[in-house]
Amino acid sequence: MSYRRLFVLVLLLFVGAAVRRTQPASAGDEWQPISQEELKMTSVPEAPGALALYLYRQVDRDDSNHTPHEYNYARIKILTEEGRKYADVEIPFFKEEGNIHGVKARTIRPDGSIMNFEGKAFDKTIVKAKGVKFLAKTFTLPDVQVGSIIEYHYTYDLNEGYVYNSHWILSEELFTKRGKFSLKPNSDFALRWSWPAGLPTGTTPPKDEGGFVRLESQNIPAFQIEDYMPPQNELKFRVDFVYSEGVPEKEPDKFWKKEGKKLNDRVESFTGKRKAMEQAVAEIVAPNDTPEVKLEKIYAKVQKFRNTSWEMEKTEQEQKREKQKDINNVEDLWKRGYGDGRQINWLFLALARAAGFEAYSVYISSRSEYFFKPQIMNAFQLNGDVVLVKLNGKEVYCDPATAFAPFGLLSWPETGVQGLRLDKEGGGWVITTLPPSSDSRIERKADLKLTETGSLEGKLAVTFSGLEALWRRIEERNEDAANRKKFLEDQVKEYIPAGIDVDLTNQPDWGSSTQTLVAEFELKVPGWVSGAGRRALVPVALFSAPEKHAFEHANRVHPIYFSYPSSKIDDVTIDLPLGWQVSSLPSVQDLDAKAAVYSLKVENNKGTLHLTRRLNMDLLMVEVKFYPTLRNFFQVVRTGDEQQIVLQPGAAAASN
Repeated sequence: MSYRRLFVLVLLLFVGAAVRRTQPASAGDEWQPISQEELKMTSVPEAPGALALYLYRQVDRDDSNHTPHEYNYARIKILTEEGRKYADVEIPFFKEEGNIHGVKARTIRPDGSIMNFEGKAFDKTIVKAKGVKFLAKTFTLPDVQVGSIIEYHYTYDLNEGYVYNSHWILSEELFTKRGKFSLKPNSDFALRWSWPAGLPTGTTPPKDEGGFVRLESQNIPAFQIEDYMPPQNELKFRVDFVYSEGVPEKEPDKFWKKEGKKLNDRVESFTGKRKAMEQAVAEIVAPNDTPEVKLEKIYAKVQKFRNTSWEMEKTEQEQKREKQKDINNVEDLWKRGYGDGRQINWLFLALARAAGFEAYSVYISSRSEYFFKPQIMNAFQLNGDVVLVKLNGKEVYCDPATAFAPFGLLSWPETGVQGLRLDKEGGGWVITTLPPSSDSRIERKADLKLTETGSLEGKLAVTFSGLEALWRRIEERNEDAANRKKFLEDQVKEYIPAGIDVDLTNQPDWGSSTQTLVAEFELKVPGWVSGAGRRALVPVALFSAPEKHAFEHANRVHPIYFSYPSSKIDDVTIDLPLGWQVSSLPSVQDLDAKAAVYSLKVENNKGTLHLTRRLNMDLLMVEVKFYPTLRNFFQVVRTGDEQQIVLQPGAAAASN
């Protein structure tokens, strides 16, 4: 999975090492001329209220050999004081895909004088999403004022093979006054292109001009970022390029039959060691094992193999010292104990077949960045694979190549996606399973005491199940104990809408493929109870912070997109101080909207409060037209969560 936006500018607190010097506007390195109109500009009618805007963007991609590169140029006008944040530049990239070099940058003051950036661009991890970490080249431009122009250019060298994933991203966070894009194709293959999200108004489609594909566009709207939205690149104006051998097929059904046969031949060539696999199965399973036990044992065995796809990138010297041999088939993999992710899944496929199961390789497209569309006929979008096994009359999808994935559970980008189930006839389309909300839970059980001063103190156990456990294990797989501890404690802080003290007290099982990940904490919430005369008010929902501001905005631009259905279950007991009395309890909440369920109940049992809360979301994608309904649901959630328990402290109770 990957996010390949080439220009993302966000606020970054970063102390840049830059040597400032002023020079005439005519000097520079590959810089384009600056007009008086650009220097004097204070706004544009097409983007009212904009903090800043792109005056010009240029992307020149060269795929003419198997190690492509891309030249990028950006010129940004700062229009407001808040817009000065765009002086902190981040250029995201994936280290495994390529690297950025040759960064040149400068600031043009409103009077036309220039200050070059002569510092150094640093690599920094800027995003931690579910299982995905971004690197970025980061730097801060000098002396940026309202009215300044900042510009920079760089080259993005991609690793061998990424010639097959060419695209232009036209939309960016800021309005773009003018954009210019080109591609020099690889002449070894046929090329076609498409623009799945359309093109900006007035833009002429890309044309082949003298061996280059070119496009120019003006007044490209700023891309609006919203919470819970589909992958950004799926929604942006973009142009996708697809390479193919020979004359491009025009009919999708014929295209995929041909591709399916080629992929199946590749799988069968690697897995065709039946006798060796039957001997291997005999070492794994017992004759009396049930079919389910057999398959689970095979899965557990395969998942223990060393997966080179998950390892940190090694230097050339490290690779030479290891002297790894090529893995040409499943027998090689079985003997040597290592392989890449796809090879490990193929080993599971071969072992399952040798054990008597009907099993298929399924090529899938991850939904973390784009949504797969067969009619585009881009075989390179099938960038992942899983194994489909028939077990007791049911279809089970497995991916032992995903570290920490329990048997029968796929990582979230692989769930609910279209895949090509391979066979010798070219295969057919299937949809991978999407686990219900009950399979991916966050269960928070707290045993607390209320102090005379209004604080909560006690123990908290959080159990992450299914996909909630899996993505956290993947996220933290390369971190040490201290970072993992902070990661979990920060999550508890995100749950509670107040300042807290929290300390992880156990050692969660980070390294296994069990269904659950359990974290235990000592918790203190100072000042959770507020006073009102002789009464004490206790907020009813301790872990409600994530829903406190969800879907507050009245208007919505993009569809609502949840990574996967999930459930939150809270069970909280609070022992009251001696002599404190309960004056009133909140009303019971029970809202069942089928795909979304919310319930809340508070009980008093002889001086002990028992609070239970549940929020189930069995949703994946919600169209914009249904946003008001979803927003109303979350308003009910907030209203329920904002209720309070009314108590009478000991002295007040005694005086009545």
